[in-house]
Amino acid sequence: MNESDFDLLAEDTMTAIEEAIDDCGVDIDYDTAGGILTLEFANRSQIIINKQTPLSQIWVAARSGGFHFDYDAANQCWRLQGNDEELFSCLSRYCSEQAGEAVKLEN
Repeated sequence: MNESDFDLLAEDTMTAIEEAIDDCGVDIDYDTAGGILTLEFANRSQIIINKQTPLSQIWVAARSGGFHFDYDAANQCWRLQGNDEELFSCLSRYCSEQAGEAVKLEN
């Protein structure tokens, strides 16, 4: 994947995450600046999501650790490196852990 294709795909994904946060019904604030999406929870914890253009990856930093996602073109989704779990499924789990309630994010 070339850099411009990655940037478009990553930006679309960041927008989809924002929309999923808006639709989930849980009090999660977010802010985007410089290609970094920061989710903030009522307990002041954060999840940081950013694109790593040189590696064509999306990186997520949560309380439970740091995670790298590669694009799976065949299935048109981002997959956790080494695990193959889908990005929105992982984000649902990370957000649930930090929000202290069930969060379901759908793309």
